[in-house]
Amino acid sequence: MLPVVALSLALLPVYSQRAVRGAVRAKSAASQLCYQSHILVRMPRSMAAEQDILKHPAPKRPPRRTARRIGIHTSIAGGVQNAAERAYRLGCSAFQIFSSSPRQWAPYQLSRPDADAMLELRARYDLSPMAIHVNYLVNLAATTPLFLQKSLEAFRGEVERALMLKAEYLVLHPGSFRGTDRETGLLRVAAAIAAATSGLDLAAGNLTILIENTAGAEFSLGGNFEQVAELLARLCDIVPVGACIDTCHTHVAGYDIVSDEGYRQTIAHLDNTVGLKNVCVWHCNDAKAARGSKLDRHEHIGKGQLGKKTFRRLLNDPRLAHAAFLAETPIDRPGDDRRNVEALKRLVTS
Repeated sequence: MLPVVALSLALLPVYSQRAVRGAVRAKSAASQLCYQSHILVRMPRSMAAEQDILKHPAPKRPPRRTARRIGIHTSIAGGVQNAAERAYRLGCSAFQIFSSSPRQWAPYQLSRPDADAMLELRARYDLSPMAIHVNYLVNLAATTPLFLQKSLEAFRGEVERALMLKAEYLVLHPGSFRGTDRETGLLRVAAAIAAATSGLDLAAGNLTILIENTAGAEFSLGGNFEQVAELLARLCDIVPVGACIDTCHTHVAGYDIVSDEGYRQTIAHLDNTVGLKNVCVWHCNDAKAARGSKLDRHEHIGKGQLGKKTFRRLLNDPRLAHAAFLAETPIDRPGDDRRNVEALKRLVTS
């Protein structure tokens, strides 16, 4: 057992006592701070090859920029540095990647030359921020010792690779509390993050862990803003921490961001709990399912339940201008990734 795992298992009861004492401060502390279960689209091999923008000639002039940092999740196939090249060719000014396979425990062997090449391309193309999404298998609320051990090891690896790549953000789904209660699950996540990052200086590396809100499935953590705020409050003295808010998750969890009054109330509620200045990334995904359905099904921008008006309002809200807006939309046919980036950029009016 790795030292960090032993540390986590020892920390859980002690940390829980500290967290309970601090829980009453969760809302106010989180407001002062700066899970989704994605459906992975497996494309046929021929379509995947046709889809890869690196198979096509490089653009002759730089893509059009907007007043907002806009991007999409891009592939690291062929080396992490290729993700930066893909992002640039797709018209992004920011982007997100996986630093290893999202469905396997085996870590990606990141080399220094590849990391340096990524940094050089990001500087050349002014691609910032870069977010890394944590492996979907990681569950830091796990109650099974072996699964918790694997999750801690995998999460620590994600942090180490993020520091090596100089990513600004590491996006984490809080996990599942199956086998215990929700409050204990939140305590376990906070304790596990504290243990897994022990000895790593995230602040010096300019790396912030972002807690993502979730669709609100039965055992998922982060299904409402209060739970996200609670984790931020418990972690703010341990690691740099913020939030990632997913539009599809917000909608299917039951929040109204479509109607004028619903948007006003939801953003006010988000500000009163998490704090708008702490929302560093918005995952911009339209939704196939109805509000409150708990079904996490992403749709192309403007083609789902949210519609273009919702994204136009979000992108042009001056209170959110500091954040990056990153799509995780499906690829149903070649060019969908570029079309979704362009759809977001066209909605920016300021």
